[in-house]
Parts: sequence; C-alpha cells; structure tokens
Amino acid sequence: MPQEQLLEATVAADQAGARLDQALASLFPDYSRSRLQAWTREGRVSVNGQQRRPRDRVVLGDCLQVRAVAEQQVACAPQDIPLDIVSEDQSILVINKPPGLVVHPAAGNPDGTVQNALLYHDPSLVALPRAGIVHRLDKDTSGLMVIARSQAAYTRLVEAIAAREVTREYRALVVGQLAVGGRIDLPIGRHPTQRTRMAVNPLGKPSVTHFRVLATLRGHTLLKVLLETGRTHQIRVHMAHLRHPVFGDPVYGGRLRLPAGASEELTQVLRGFRRQALHAKRLEFSHPISGRPLRFSCALPSDMCAVIDLLAIGKDATWQDVDDDYPAGLTPGPETTDLELDD
Repeated sequence: MPQEQLLEATVAADQAGARLDQALASLFPDYSRSRLQAWTREGRVSVNGQQRRPRDRVVLGDCLQVRAVAEQQVACAPQDIPLDIVSEDQSILVINKPPGLVVHPAAGNPDGTVQNALLYHDPSLVALPRAGIVHRLDKDTSGLMVIARSQAAYTRLVEAIAAREVTREYRALVVGQLAVGGRIDLPIGRHPTQRTRMAVNPLGKPSVTHFRVLATLRGHTLLKVLLETGRTHQIRVHMAHLRHPVFGDPVYGGRLRLPAGASEELTQVLRGFRRQALHAKRLEFSHPISGRPLRFSCALPSDMCAVIDLLAIGKDATWQDVDDDYPAGLTPGPETTDLELDD
C-alpha cells in the first residue's frame, strides 16, 4: 500500500478567491501543481470535508486537507556502487557521473544504476520519485547531475528545469571542422521508422541548442554546448543533423572518419573510443531551499582527454582541461553567431 500523509492548511487572506489548485500550490509548495491537481481529481483533496474540482474557488477560512501519497520506487534496490560526489547538503547532492553508468533502471538495465547507488548512499531517498533524480544523462555521457534529497527540493528543482532556470553546459567533440558557433532551433521527436532513435521531426517538441567553437583540431572540433531545452539525445541529434555528429556516437555518428595522415597511435585511439564524446562540464542553478546561486564544474574524463590530446598534435598546441571559455593553448574559433537552420 502507498504510504499516505495527511496535510492540512487554512485559506488565508492572500489565497481567498483563488482557484482550489492555485490555493493548494500556495499552501503546499513542496508538491507540484500537477500532482496536487491529480490528487484533487482522485478525491484526495477536501475543502471543509467536501470534495471539490481544481477550478472551484476557495474563501477565507476554508480548511483544506490533502491525503498525500509518496511515490514508490519500482524494482530498485540499494547497491554499493561508488559515487563521485562533488557536493552535498541536506537538500541536494551533486555527482560526477562516469561514462558507462546508466542513470535509472529500464529494460535491459534492471540494476547497477545511479538510482541504485543513490539508495545505498541515502536510504531516505526511497520516498522521492526515482530517488531524487530530476534530470538524466545518457549511459555513455559523463558529467554533472544534481539530485534532490527532500520533497521540497525535488519539486523546486523540477520546476526550475522546466522554467529553464538551470544552466547545463557541455563539452562535445564533433566530427569535422566548424568555423563558427550558432543556435539550433529544431524540434525533436521519435524517428518515423526507427522507434529507438530520436530525430529532427516537425511534429516533435521544441528543442534549442547553443554551441560555440572552443578549438579546431585535426578533422574534429571541440565545442562548448548549452542546452535551452532538454530533449532526449538533444545534442547528439542536433549535431548529427548539422552533419557534424558527436565523435564516437554509436547511434547517430555513422562510420569512423580518420583525419588525413593519422598516425597509427591516433588511429588506434580513435577506433578504440566506443562512446559519444560528450561531457556535462558545468551546472548552474539556485539552491532549491536557500536560493543561493550555485555553480559546479568537473574535469573531462581521461578517455576523452586522450583523444583530444592526440587530435591537437600538429596544431602547435598543448591542450588541457580548464574552466575558462577556451582550453589553454588552443586558438579559439570566432564568436558565436546566430544560425538559423532549415529542416
């Protein structure tokens, strides 16, 4: 049986005359409006002991009761899997996810996930949806993730992501040489014939990606990428649509293209890199409880650095991973320009 908690509040002057769903959102800010509306439709909300519709108005002094239900984890047990913890407090946890680690259980990956690891690290997360995970990274994408550790933090982080108040900055090594950065505004949806893939699709959801050239390498380009939206495989799909797929992408990358005159060492390293070269480098958001601005950054994984090191040879530069806009020693490309793309 789902665990219930009885919540109760009285309508104050500043909620009087508002719709029931608006009053609930104001009085119970730890829960999203969509969940409160669902509970109202399910008969879990009462006004002075009577069930009402979300659009019904409330008056001063009304007693609102909510039989809140904690979402239960599905087939996810705690597992002792190491987590690279960048920062944590009572409300949030920021981790650096390594490549190869799945975020949550799904078909083909029943365990051994970030979610399993989180439940081991903090058993109280069982009370939160997906153990507090509010966004995800693909299995073979590395980098920063923020996890909520309370219902209030979970709700506010989900709302901040939906309102585009969370900055997610990536490093992407793409195939081919780009001269300028730009903005890609193309909808993404399911591929019309290959249902396991995503694609630029006029019937898809609005999707916006910003990118800037950080360094021009041998047959490749290192990009700084910012997400305005967060669709499944967004960076990978958008860059593949530009015919500059993320290097190593097994789904959207196509066959390996070796730079002209590639050495045997470079050839072996490129052929041995079997994941998308994509890293969630930086994360910025306001703390969900205190409102304090937070900014986190983490280094690129060693396998991605090794590829960039070799691709930089012949560019008269020594590449290193830093938090500046440009990797030290490499010549940056031109400033970002607006780029409108036609499907």
